[in-house]
Amino acid sequence: MKRSQIIILGIFLFLSGAMYIPILTNAKEYEKQTTKENKTVVVPTIVAQNKLHNVPLTSYGQVSPNTELLVSFEVQGSLIQGDKRLKPGVSFSKGQLLYKIDATETFLSIKSRKMALVGVINQNLADIALDFPGQEKKWEKFIYEMVSEATIPELPKKMSNKEFSFWTSRNVLTEYYSIASIEERLKKYYYYAPFSGTVTEVYSEPGSIVNPGVQIAKIARTGEFELKVPVALSELDNYKAQKSARFTDPEGNLIATGSIIRVSDVVNQRTQSADVYYSVKAEEGERIYNGLYLNVQIDYISQDSTVALPRRAVNDGKVMVLEGNKIVPVDVEPISRKPEFVYVTGLKDGQIVVIEQIGAPNDDIIYKSEPQ
Repeated sequence: MKRSQIIILGIFLFLSGAMYIPILTNAKEYEKQTTKENKTVVVPTIVAQNKLHNVPLTSYGQVSPNTELLVSFEVQGSLIQGDKRLKPGVSFSKGQLLYKIDATETFLSIKSRKMALVGVINQNLADIALDFPGQEKKWEKFIYEMVSEATIPELPKKMSNKEFSFWTSRNVLTEYYSIASIEERLKKYYYYAPFSGTVTEVYSEPGSIVNPGVQIAKIARTGEFELKVPVALSELDNYKAQKSARFTDPEGNLIATGSIIRVSDVVNQRTQSADVYYSVKAEEGERIYNGLYLNVQIDYISQDSTVALPRRAVNDGKVMVLEGNKIVPVDVEPISRKPEFVYVTGLKDGQIVVIEQIGAPNDDIIYKSEPQ
């Protein structure tokens, strides 16, 4: 019984093997064919052609106000708010009172000295009427103006030499000019905006005691900006020759244009670059802000023949070149860039360059060119 079962089982296994062997063989053949078909890859390419290009030079810079001032006083005293409370970002108009210093004590001192001068003149009016008949009227008018007007009036004109000596001997003219000097100094207690602008920094608040020369705030003129651009010495002549430039944001959008205002004669020892200053004129619909970083571009005819490639074709200073059916990496040197292109040296005319990133070359793959 057992022997017959073993025989039947052996026949069953033999028949099953005979059925599956062809199937497995066909599967392996299909797999080989599929693998063989997958080894062919089509890549987009262009033919390298070296020539002189209108190559852009790029740098960067930071926008700063064309005019920026530190607010300070020449006098000492308690700081008082002007027409508005100033904080960073607050705008103001030309001629607007920004700050003032408490001048109460100075005002009272001027008034006291004016009254003392009036008293001296009054005491001598009788002598003027006797010694200089008819001249007392102009001094009476002068006294009236001294009392009624806020500032000291002008001295009476047409004084004879004797009359001039008369008042000089009584220290009237000396006191007059002393008062005029104090009134002139009184203007230093007020700080009026020299231009329309914006407050960028505030160092002291109203109520604090300020000393002469102490910085109270920093203000910047609005609407007039410049761009400071560090330029390598090797490219400085190209920037000077071009004079004008385009300013773009990090995405490559045109924000403004400008031209060279001045070029620094001092070289940065660390970077070996010179600062070039550009005026900034915003494009229609764009706004320029203090402190904004912008990319700077100028166009010039390159002195070296270069190949223009799509930016995606260059990776870490290398491009992929199709030689026969194989991909070979080639070192290149980027000379300049545009938003869509990069200009490189290191390629020969006629070389077929792959313009898409395909990863590391594989010797088991057959590459075919698809010209673009």
